[in-house]
Amino acid sequence: MDTYTLVVLILIGIAAGTLGGMFGVGGGLIIVPALMLALNLGPKEAQGTSVAVMLPPIGILAAMNYYKAGYLDIKYALVIALAFIVGGWFGSKLAISLPDVLMKKIFAGFMLLTALKMLFGK
Repeated sequence: MDTYTLVVLILIGIAAGTLGGMFGVGGGLIIVPALMLALNLGPKEAQGTSVAVMLPPIGILAAMNYYKAGYLDIKYALVIALAFIVGGWFGSKLAISLPDVLMKKIFAGFMLLTALKMLFGK
């Protein structure tokens, strides 16, 4: 791994960790586009890397801070986590089966719709 790549990965990690801790986002909205744009990874490689990244840091440290401050519903989190495991398995299978060009378009459309809803919604 060269110095440029290492620096880019560190910056992506800091940005995703900060935004993940603040807003509960990181993988899909920060890491995937950053890996694709800054390091020219394909969408599937960026998504797979993002999923692997999210496991320990966001799930443990940020959740501990929210729990200590009284802002974490453990029951809700457990139900979502179990469903997330199932959804993650199905989603990864679907993503792997689709062409990269289609994955890019689906992902971009999802981000665009989300942004418009947040910008103009109530």
